[in-house]
Amino acid sequence: MANRREPADTPPTVVPLPARFLAPEDIAAMFGVPLETVYQWRRKRTGPPAFRAGRHLRYHPDAVAQWVADQSREAA
Repeated sequence: MANRREPADTPPTVVPLPARFLAPEDIAAMFGVPLETVYQWRRKRTGPPAFRAGRHLRYHPDAVAQWVADQSREAA
């Protein structure tokens, strides 16, 4: 049965959070680019995906790693 539902008492799968989310300064240092470049990537939607935590911009390390892998595939 493909549409079988899990019992209601089954807890949802919890994905652990990283030890630390990355700040724009971390991304700039990681790639050796000016901080303004990181902000331009965000505005143009060409860089790694980010999210807002209040008024702070943060990057999930796994999303950054995936973005790097995607860039590497496109360049090949």
